[in-house]
Amino acid sequence: MSPSSPLDLLTTATDVTLLAHVRPDADALGSALALGRALQQRGAVVRVSFALPDEVPESLRGLDAGNLVVAANEVPPSSPLLVCCDTPAPARLGSLADRVEATKAAGGSVLVVDHHASNTRYGTHHVVDDTAEATAVLVLDLLDQLGAPLDEPIARCLYAGLVTDTSGFRRATASTHRAAARLVEAGVDPDRLSREVVDDHPFAWLPMLSKALGTACLEPEAAQGYGLVHAFVTLDAAADVRLEEVEGVVDVVRGIRDAEVAAVFKQQGPREWTVSLRAVGKIDVSVAARTLGGGGHRLAAGATLHGTPDEVLTAVRDALAEAPLL
Repeated sequence: MSPSSPLDLLTTATDVTLLAHVRPDADALGSALALGRALQQRGAVVRVSFALPDEVPESLRGLDAGNLVVAANEVPPSSPLLVCCDTPAPARLGSLADRVEATKAAGGSVLVVDHHASNTRYGTHHVVDDTAEATAVLVLDLLDQLGAPLDEPIARCLYAGLVTDTSGFRRATASTHRAAARLVEAGVDPDRLSREVVDDHPFAWLPMLSKALGTACLEPEAAQGYGLVHAFVTLDAAADVRLEEVEGVVDVVRGIRDAEVAAVFKQQGPREWTVSLRAVGKIDVSVAARTLGGGGHRLAAGATLHGTPDEVLTAVRDALAEAPLL
């Protein structure tokens, strides 16, 4: 172990802020909470936060067993140790992005723990591996190096990251399945957790999904001839549902066998859209997303776009036309 390695930082930490990206998913928030709980058990003062939305998404509330999450306005301007989880670039921290440079300027350390291929290495220390299926995999390894006990609340957070970022373990390697087995042995109830985080929806989800799927269109010649299926979720369609319901639409659309790439455009404002891109295995959508100002993984990526529906769809078509094949 070299001086001032990531493990050194965690071993000696006494005051730690852990940040997840805006609109955190189970991997981002679960990774931050798991590592935060382990550090708290070692005696550190710990806070976990994110910029948007204003509170923990309902489906993820069961992960914060230790009440570590604080509001964004309670995050100090700088921290002795700032840990950014599952966040490839400071912009993904939203209004908390300024904490990165402020921490560096104050002499603190910024540890980036992430598995995105688009990570920009913006910290002072990095645990970044784009071959890992989830940031939770990297956090579990750090906890093992720390010798941290794997209690049920920590295991629950990590399992949530694994099950979501591997699409229900469909894209998990043998080593990740072994990691999941360890988490189950630590007390995780896979059925209950999966229902809470992935499968549990209010009735309002069905009308929203119906409206979104009503916009679905298949373009067989797009995406370099491998096919593109896309749908739009407008502000009106999403008015009565939670953020996680909207984010889950792409998991329905991606199941269409006629298209290599699925794209779901989610309206954020009159001319603002976030797009989620999913590929089966032939096109690197992370490169397409970076062309559009976003990022992500080879088979799952996203970006924020501005324009009319036709304009943002054209931008995605163009980016996919130039994306490399896998």
